[in-house]
Amino acid sequence: MTEPDASRYRFRPEQRLRRPADYERVYDLRQRASDDRLLIFAARNELTHTRIGCSVSRKQGNSVVRHRLKRLLREAFRLSQRDLPSGLDLILIPRQGADLSVDTIRASLVRLIGKLAQRELR
Repeated sequence: MTEPDASRYRFRPEQRLRRPADYERVYDLRQRASDDRLLIFAARNELTHTRIGCSVSRKQGNSVVRHRLKRLLREAFRLSQRDLPSGLDLILIPRQGADLSVDTIRASLVRLIGKLAQRELR
């Protein structure tokens, strides 16, 4: 699923969830969708763009493994951001033991966000 013009898509700092209060708000609304690779929590935001946060458990492995997973999640979002609705806050959580690549995460991300978009997100 790699696109030739993928370098034009940027992942800007304002597209990242930064404050603990933002994470808590998304978790508290309990709007989620999952498959065997990914669990996504979602909430509407008052912005014109979608923001993401990544949450990778220590159960996934040491810090090298966890940071690699976070990089994969951010890259999948970066490449898929034009296919996703705007105005959402997302928390992406990889499933333990799943064989993940950018392409598999992208496919799950687009499918699960489509599922969430059909629901009435708060």
